[in-house]
Amino acid sequence: MKTKILILGNGYIAKRLQKQWDCPIYDKRINSFQDLAAAYEQFKPRIIVNCIGHTGARNVDDCELDIDKCLLANTMVPIWLGELAFRKPVKMVHISSGCIYHYDYKKQKPITEDKVPDYYRLFYSRTKTYAEAVLNPLSQRCNILIVRVRIPLDKYPNPRNILDKLIKYKTIIDVPNSVTYIPDFIKALDHLIKIDAKGLFNLTNKGGLKYADLLDVYKKYVPSFEYQIMPLKNLKMDRTNLLLSVRKLENTGFKVRKIKDILQECVEFYVKY
Repeated sequence: MKTKILILGNGYIAKRLQKQWDCPIYDKRINSFQDLAAAYEQFKPRIIVNCIGHTGARNVDDCELDIDKCLLANTMVPIWLGELAFRKPVKMVHISSGCIYHYDYKKQKPITEDKVPDYYRLFYSRTKTYAEAVLNPLSQRCNILIVRVRIPLDKYPNPRNILDKLIKYKTIIDVPNSVTYIPDFIKALDHLIKIDAKGLFNLTNKGGLKYADLLDVYKKYVPSFEYQIMPLKNLKMDRTNLLLSVRKLENTGFKVRKIKDILQECVEFYVKY
């Protein structure tokens, strides 16, 4: 069996990509390099897109509850994929995360891909950093593309969609964050694969989203919805809040939309779905 694209994993992003590309998903558990090599031999794909990842059952704090599972999914599987890309004529696309930096809103500009990750408070963030530390240098020698997603926003309801989460939280923080609008992410990933891009790219929309701006659009359709805003300093959990640069993506010729320009489109579809 031969296929152009093989997706690893059966989670939220994997299923969104599979719907778009109509390609096979390999959802068997990968416990070793041999398991991965067997999947490659079965499908002989030109491109493997790794959507395997562990974020915890409820939130990233739950990654501490099963350290081995988190390390296997977020660190070891990507590294094995890097080795496969080194050995075989296959392009490896790894879905990474932007939640790997400290950020000072008063002093820093949006973070570019060449900045070394420096956020270690969350085990989840550390496992993502470990994988990038191997794959990014290796991408200079073989066909590896690493794309960072941050705070997924989608027009389809899903427990991983930030809109679903915010509606349940009711109390939100007051700082802007880089956000990945999934329909735009899919288009950007299509573009990067088409031009055979390698290395590391931030795949977010341009600018930062204040959650209140998104919920205000939602309130137009659900007037009964209410929420409150609290200062970031009152958040009693370790979380990354930051802005990522999309200049490198734009320099490939892809037009990146501002996050504020997609809110109406997103919410209007979401409430009708």
